[in-house]
Amino acid sequence: MCISNLYEQVDLVGGYYDAGDNVKFGLPMAFTITMLSWGVLEYGDEISSAGEYTHALEAIKWGTDYFIKAHTHPNVLWVEVGDGDTDHYCWQRPEDMTTSRQAYKVDEKNPGSDVAGETAAAMAAASIVFRKTNPHYSHLLLQHAEQLFEFGDKFRGKYDESVRVVKGYYPSVSGFKDELLWAALWLYKATDKEDYLSYALEKANEFGGITWAITEFSWDVKFPALQIIASMLLTEENHREMGFKLVFEQYRSKAEYYLCACLNKNNGSNVNRTPAGLLYIRQWNNMQYVSNAAFLLTVYSDYLRASNQRLRCDRGKVGPEEVLLFARSQADYILGANPMGMSYLVGYGSRYPQRMHHRGASIESYRENKGFIGCTQGYDYWYPRNDPNPNVVVGALVGGPDHMDRFSDDRKNFMQTEACTYNTASLVGVLAKLHGVEEEDGYLNTPLLASS
Repeated sequence: MCISNLYEQVDLVGGYYDAGDNVKFGLPMAFTITMLSWGVLEYGDEISSAGEYTHALEAIKWGTDYFIKAHTHPNVLWVEVGDGDTDHYCWQRPEDMTTSRQAYKVDEKNPGSDVAGETAAAMAAASIVFRKTNPHYSHLLLQHAEQLFEFGDKFRGKYDESVRVVKGYYPSVSGFKDELLWAALWLYKATDKEDYLSYALEKANEFGGITWAITEFSWDVKFPALQIIASMLLTEENHREMGFKLVFEQYRSKAEYYLCACLNKNNGSNVNRTPAGLLYIRQWNNMQYVSNAAFLLTVYSDYLRASNQRLRCDRGKVGPEEVLLFARSQADYILGANPMGMSYLVGYGSRYPQRMHHRGASIESYRENKGFIGCTQGYDYWYPRNDPNPNVVVGALVGGPDHMDRFSDDRKNFMQTEACTYNTASLVGVLAKLHGVEEEDGYLNTPLLASS
């Protein structure tokens, strides 16, 4: 285990806490930036028309600035600040933190290919975002991304074996091979270097890219998204001539399996749904899987439309309109079209969660109360209060309802009321697309997307 000490001081100011705690976890933070960047790349015009483009770039840069600081050497990446165990003993505002700020890193002797790969993917995707508006910064991000990919590929291993304190919070269950394929594809998109595409094609079988048929996409499991990116390259003439057409087709087959599972169109395994139609993977923070699925369905519907194709499922072919309509149904549910009449996007609509499981939201702001609030004092007074949170975290997507569409707005109900950065990151692209469609022709008829 690598930790910071008196002889190794690193400036790790910035970045994001993952959720309602005060810990910086590198893997989900990097995934958040990858997905937010992807959303901007796909739907930048729509985000601009909503007046949010500058905000989106600021949110991405807040993350990538931190990754630049955290990547202190080509083969060193700082991947966590604080630890979940000590942090969860306290309920404090960030301004009052008394918990450990110990930092943890991966390096040559303590590898972390998964977190290095995801951070490389994030910086590569962000480099494309900033290519026109800030070319020098874009180039810097790409340098870091290429170094991190080389580090992760050369010194292979799971980061939770090197940084064991993360195991109880963000363990790398899927391993690191999906992140290396994912990073290679993003680096190809950012550089046009054939070596990166060849890596994703040559290692497709060994690394599970064309063998794993998966029904969830998350901060841990990247297979469905990388399969979708690879399959969308198939229609480009130069890729068809590379001699890897069969591999591309296998990537496409696995991508279609995921998409068809979301649409309930597979003969075999499909994604479960609640009675009201929400995709349901598991009880803890289910909305992350919903927003991620909605994003992939939205992106693929655009691909189908642009290439004049239909999605091939066991139960028949599906057109791009139907794919997008289902993605829209998930967004509508999130925004209030559900049995609870609850918007699960905090700050949106007339009824949304008032007791989000979030330290900063649940305690009076420092501006209002400058008195020190101690570790146990927060738990004794602020945590158990029935009153609504004094601060509204606008745009936070909470964990959401259970498998029967039931939701309890209780701060102690962290499985349902805690929000995570990666929940919202994917949703940005979905809502941007639907906003654009509504402005263009209104054929989706999305009243819930109107300003609340």
